[in-house]
Amino acid sequence: MSFTFSRRCFFLQLLLLSACAVKSRQSQGDRLTIGVISYEQGEQTRDRFTRFGRYLAEKTGARVEIEPAFNENLALRRIADGAWSLVFAPPGLAAIAMAKHQYSALFPLLGTSNLQSIFVVRQDSPIQDLKALQQKTVALGYLGSATGYYLPLYNLYGLTLAEIQFAPTPKTVLEWVAQEKVTAGALSNEEFNLYSPNLNTTQFRILFADVHKVPPGVVLISPSVEHNRQDVIRKIMNAATPILTQELGYVPNGKLPDYQYMISVVERVTSIAHEVHNKPARLF
Repeated sequence: MSFTFSRRCFFLQLLLLSACAVKSRQSQGDRLTIGVISYEQGEQTRDRFTRFGRYLAEKTGARVEIEPAFNENLALRRIADGAWSLVFAPPGLAAIAMAKHQYSALFPLLGTSNLQSIFVVRQDSPIQDLKALQQKTVALGYLGSATGYYLPLYNLYGLTLAEIQFAPTPKTVLEWVAQEKVTAGALSNEEFNLYSPNLNTTQFRILFADVHKVPPGVVLISPSVEHNRQDVIRKIMNAATPILTQELGYVPNGKLPDYQYMISVVERVTSIAHEVHNKPARLF
């Protein structure tokens, strides 16, 4: 009797553990998390994605969550953890997600066709070229930004800087340059045109503009999303209404941009990444 009872308990425990494992797999498979960079507009970004979240949930039967990230650094952590199923990724984040974390591109995002990485200084600065930044303090964006991190470091390769300070937003880069907290700062030409008029007490000058145009961002999908389900999501997003696709800024059936150069920049910068927090920062 005792043996029979124990055996029954054993089988009941196995059934319970099996049911919990199935439930866990189902809960993971039934959740889709959409990641997006929001800077200082977290709630506005969440609101902008609400209608798309409902649409995707209705078509897939999944629980859809919208997760804005304040900057590229936080976004990169979520990508490295595999926490984001879909990512509306700017170029630098897209390049590193594809090169190092096996994310795949689904659709191009609408973006500025002539987006460039630039360095700016105060108008009254004596600095005339990048070589003159030797032993100076420079502001960059966070890891994951094409125009604020990867391309600037690529162009600074070979220099020794007194220090690199990392600004949480492009607007902060300009504020630090204006306050002379740093000698120069890196951001995109689009961000410069957007934020510099708000700092009209300081005149800026573009010190350097990268000749390579930055590719538009892309919608990425995680390798943790099962292959057949990736195809289903692609078809669902392709079939979305024009109002919805324009609201989120992706192009159904659009030609994906060439990321070969951007990925090569990421790989080159990765080789000196161990130096960026050092004082001085020897970028070689």
